[in-house]
Amino acid sequence: MRHLLSAADLDAAGTTSLLDLGEEMALVQGRPVKKLPALRGRTIVNLFFEDSTRTRSSFELAGKWLSADVINISAKGSSVSKGESLRDTVLTVASMGVDAMVVRHMASGAPLQAARWFADLGLGVHVVNAGDGTHEHPTQALLDAFTLRRHFRAQEDGRPEDPQAPFAGRRIAVVGDITHSRVARSNVLLLATLGAQVVLVAPPTLLPAGVDGWPVEVRDDLDAVLGEVDAVMMLRVQRERMSGGYFPTPREYTVGYGLTRARLGLLRPGAAICHPGPMNRGLEISADAADSAGSLILDQVAAGVAVRMSVLYQLLGGADESGALR
Repeated sequence: MRHLLSAADLDAAGTTSLLDLGEEMALVQGRPVKKLPALRGRTIVNLFFEDSTRTRSSFELAGKWLSADVINISAKGSSVSKGESLRDTVLTVASMGVDAMVVRHMASGAPLQAARWFADLGLGVHVVNAGDGTHEHPTQALLDAFTLRRHFRAQEDGRPEDPQAPFAGRRIAVVGDITHSRVARSNVLLLATLGAQVVLVAPPTLLPAGVDGWPVEVRDDLDAVLGEVDAVMMLRVQRERMSGGYFPTPREYTVGYGLTRARLGLLRPGAAICHPGPMNRGLEISADAADSAGSLILDQVAAGVAVRMSVLYQLLGGADESGALR
C-alpha cells in the first residue's frame, strides 16, 4: 500500500489485514509504557487545513506510540495564512525529507493531488487522507469497522464463525446529512466491501446526487428502519457546509431524523449506536442515546488510535507481506 486516499483502495483482504493488525496495536493502549520501536527514525507530518480534535490527536498519538517523529502543521500559523498555495505548502514540507504526510483539507481531492505532485517529482512521501471536503475519510471508516467488528464478534461468541463474518448479513443504517458527509461515503464503500448491507436514511434534501448508483438501500422513514438494523450510525448535521434551507428548523429535523430517547425503544436488542463525532447533542442524537449502554461512541474514539497505528505501520514498511508485526 503506497497511499491511503480512499476506502476504495482497500479490498476485503486488505481491510481485514489492517483491522487484525489494529487489534495488535490496541494492546499497546493498555500498557504502562505505550511505545513500539517500529517507526523509529521515520518522520510523519500532520498537515491540517481544517479544525480537528479526534483525527489529529489520534494520528499524533499513533505516530508517537510507534516511535516516529511527528510534526503538526495547521493552516493557522503557517504560510498558508500568508497566501501560500496547497502545492507550495505540501512540496515545501515534502522536500524536507519527511516519510509520510497526513492531510486534511476542505477541498475534495486535495490528498490525491498531493500524492500526484510527489510522484511527478519523484518524492517518496506516503499520503494518508484524513478527510477531504465532502469526499472521503477512509481511516474513520476503518475505525468504525474495527469497532463494529468487535461488537458483532462479542455477540457471536461461541458460535462457529463464517468466513465472511462478522459483517455478512448485517444491516447497518447510516442516518442524517449524507450530502455533506465524507464519513458516509467511506463507510458505504468499506462496509459493502466487508459484506454488510448499508441502509441510508435521510430527508431527500440531504441525499447527494447519484446516490442511486451506490451499493445501498435508501429510505426516508427512520422509525421503520431502526427495528431492522444491527447498528445505527448517526451523522453530524454539518451546518457550516450548508448555504441553503436543507430542512425547515432544527426541531423538525430532530423529530424526523434524530435518535431521540423515544426512538431507543425501537432498536433491536443489542443494536449498536455509533457517531463519528463531533456530536450535536439534541439535534441528530440525544444525550440518552449518546450515553446509553448500546453506544459505541467512545469505543470508536479509542479504536482511532489503534487503527491509525496500523495504517502508518503498513505504509511505512513496519509489517511483512502477511501483515504480521516484525
